[in-house]
Amino acid sequence: MKFNQEHIAELNLLLQFDLSSAATGIKVHNEAAEDVRNAVARLFAKGLCTKTDGGYLTDEGIEVAEHAEKVLRVLSA
Repeated sequence: MKFNQEHIAELNLLLQFDLSSAATGIKVHNEAAEDVRNAVARLFAKGLCTKTDGGYLTDEGIEVAEHAEKVLRVLSA
């Protein structure tokens, strides 16, 4: 199993959330690239964020984003 482009877009979007503050969300605007708009919609469908255009991470979304940060940190070392 490999990361595909949709996975990469979702991971990159998860890394946009500020995990140091649960009160900080994101908003993906209609003018954003199509792959970003689609990625946030998939994150919402998977229950990882609260709105179709971003919002806040759910508890599971926070956990997944923490794992994404860890993977990036290890691979960037």
